[in-house]
Amino acid sequence: MNALDLDPDLVAAIALGAAAVALLGLLLTLILALRLRRMRRQYVVLQQGGDGESFLDAVSRQNADVVQLRAEVGALSSDVQRVRVDLADAIRHVAVVRYDAFNDMGGRMSFSAALLDDAGDGVVISSINGRTETRTYAKGVKGGKSEAELSPEEVQVIGYAKASHPRS
Repeated sequence: MNALDLDPDLVAAIALGAAAVALLGLLLTLILALRLRRMRRQYVVLQQGGDGESFLDAVSRQNADVVQLRAEVGALSSDVQRVRVDLADAIRHVAVVRYDAFNDMGGRMSFSAALLDDAGDGVVISSINGRTETRTYAKGVKGGKSEAELSPEEVQVIGYAKASHPRS
């Protein structure tokens, strides 16, 4: 049998099979071409944002902005810490107690005022009002205590001041 003496039905079947494979290849090529075209459109959208900036440029700019913001937050954090340290020394705890220093006078005209920082350091000012005279005393306070002898009202006002919380 010669190579040219092939059965015509066999040749037709091989040709039909080859045509089917070619058609399948053409169909796959068409599907891939459509997918590629869709991907190119999406890529173009990424390359050209609404304002002419590419997606990659926008991401790069955002990344630089985030780095800058982190540096600024770090600087602000150290500033806040310095302010907290300074604020601890500020007079923030204040209380006043009014009372009658003498039994013969009414109206609670005498008072003691405590002005303290967070550590309980500061001053107690007392004003004792009588019928004919007024006396004012200032006593230093360290850690909620004073070297000078404190009256019961001064001890009370220091306690009130130490328990007070400044408004936010």
